[in-house]
Amino acid sequence: MTEKQIAVKVDHVSKFFRLPTEATNSLRTAMVNRFKGIKGYKEQHVLKDISFDVYKGDFFGIVGRNGSGKSTLLKIISQIYVPEQGAVTIDGKLVSFIELGVGFNPELTGRENVYMNGAMLGFTTEEIDGMYDDIVEFAELEEFMNQKLKNYSSGMQVRLAFSVAIKAQGDVLILDEVLAVGDEAFQRKCNDYFMERKESGKTTILVTHDMGAVKKYCNRAVLIENGYVKAYGEPFNVANQYSFDNTEQVSDSKEEVQESSEEEVKEAVIYAENLNVELLSPNRTTPKEKIRFRLTYDVLEDIKTYVALSLTDIDRNIWVYNDNSMDYPSQGKGRKEVVYECDIAHLNDIKLKLEVTVRDEAGQMLAFSDAAKTPIILVSRDDIAASDKSALDSASGLYQRNGSWEFS
Repeated sequence: MTEKQIAVKVDHVSKFFRLPTEATNSLRTAMVNRFKGIKGYKEQHVLKDISFDVYKGDFFGIVGRNGSGKSTLLKIISQIYVPEQGAVTIDGKLVSFIELGVGFNPELTGRENVYMNGAMLGFTTEEIDGMYDDIVEFAELEEFMNQKLKNYSSGMQVRLAFSVAIKAQGDVLILDEVLAVGDEAFQRKCNDYFMERKESGKTTILVTHDMGAVKKYCNRAVLIENGYVKAYGEPFNVANQYSFDNTEQVSDSKEEVQESSEEEVKEAVIYAENLNVELLSPNRTTPKEKIRFRLTYDVLEDIKTYVALSLTDIDRNIWVYNDNSMDYPSQGKGRKEVVYECDIAHLNDIKLKLEVTVRDEAGQMLAFSDAAKTPIILVSRDDIAASDKSALDSASGLYQRNGSWEFS
């Protein structure tokens, strides 16, 4: 087996910035503070011993929350920043596209900006001559290249800048958050380009918050969190870890959503309380597995009660599963325990929030699940074909219940 060649090697890279804590207006003050041991700044450690390899031909994803250190890492790889520790080794010519339109001059024509931007990327005039027609054709700006850039619309400027970056014939292409450029037609063209590049064997590093793009384009990925590598390798695992980390934040911010439910319960006589939801199946699962959970609650009067539940798509804020199980009532007062499982074979690549209420025969809410304890479930699998995803993407309403109850 042929050993893979490394295109970019990030080797134990650390980076910090010094943030001033006080203003120093004179050399004398600075010297006095130094002798007193007052630094006048604090160190912000952005990257902490980061290591990974990008092989030649990889479509490599870098993901992480805002402030995790992704952009700093890209600037180190692009040789804009120098790390305090460690090193980055690059085999080949690198084209870095960290911000759209950086280096463009509004007083120059589109043509002049292409040559100027190409020179900034390290290409000779002859090399840019060879790329020029492809850049203009991809940007669809043939009629406007002799106009000054300040007369371009913002969309036209974006298309030109993006086209310069992706059509520059470098060995390694770095793209930072550029998947949403241009109008819908141009985005489709960009998608086609990425699919072609993925198959071409050229090396690409993509920074994005779009986990769908990571799963679609990337063959390897890394998750950066608080300056450290948290996950590295298979893109589905990295993307799912990122999604799961973000769902944990969602459950901490839902208390406002429950205010109306709380008021509804307060207005009624208290017949049920102490509703608890316990997830029995893993909170990271696949469509092949059923979601299983246990509900317990106390009924204070001799009445019939039933449990209503829903699974909500967190990203789109719609119900994808709904069950008002009036045909499975519980009779009488006392401690009630319900074990329920539901089939999720129709779902994939989705973050779900499980919400539960206890109601009486008239539909009056008696108790509801606490927002802080509402289970969050991540459903994904890595063997789904692109055509199969359309079923989920086209969903716009409620799925009928398909589960079973066990009362005790």
